Amino acid sequence: MSSLLYFNFFMELINYIPIITTFFGIYFFTVLYSHWKENKKSTHVLWWMIGVFTYVAGTITESINVLAGFSIANFKLWYITGALLGGAPLAQGTVYLLCKRKTANILTVILITVIIAASILVLLSPVNHELITGKLSGKILGWTFIRFITPFINLYAFIFLVGGAIYSAVKYAKNTQFRKRFTGNLLIAIGGLLPGIGGSFTKFGYVEVLFVTELIGLLFIYWGYRTIRNDKMVSIHSTQQYKVILDA
Repeated sequence: MSSLLYFNFFMELINYIPIITTFFGIYFFTVLYSHWKENKKSTHVLWWMIGVFTYVAGTITESINVLAGFSIANFKLWYITGALLGGAPLAQGTVYLLCKRKTANILTVILITVIIAASILVLLSPVNHELITGKLSGKILGWTFIRFITPFINLYAFIFLVGGAIYSAVKYAKNTQFRKRFTGNLLIAIGGLLPGIGGSFTKFGYVEVLFVTELIGLLFIYWGYRTIRNDKMVSIHSTQQYKVILDA
């Protein structure tokens, strides 16, 4: 078998990675749900749970594209769950962790309003049939202005998910007793960053990079979550009045 055939075979296998990510994401969701049930006032955990759910919804659409082929309906669902939702719900968990409840509620209303409006535009948008190659790409959207909305949502997610985790890590770094929480937050920051890097490659037609970074990113977030969960120290964040189940 020539090197080209090996390469093509390898690239074909990468297309099936979203299936693995989906099953792992479902497991992660059940873990978070069990913890949220222990204290339903933990709004940040609820939002992380919602975030993993939408994460899985995105990888399901990718899996469908691999197993059943391309369809416009599935493509639009992929764009909504991936490009629009993406890490935003996960970031909202950090918002509730770090911000005052009133501020977090206001940001939630703004975020949900923007996502709903953008989702409606995606559903109503025509598609450029001549650009359909079978791969999932935002270039297919006929209303190209929609693609200028997603960077603002992704920036919001980056600031609070990745930035919030780094902020927490810096605060925990000041005390060696919080070593696990420091490490866990760094892992979450890396995990939150990777899908964004992969998403940038889809603009150039390399959606396979996104498939890889989605899986690795979710694994890092789970690793960080477990590291923090196994820590016996109490969170330093003043918004929490109980033992933290999930930090950011």
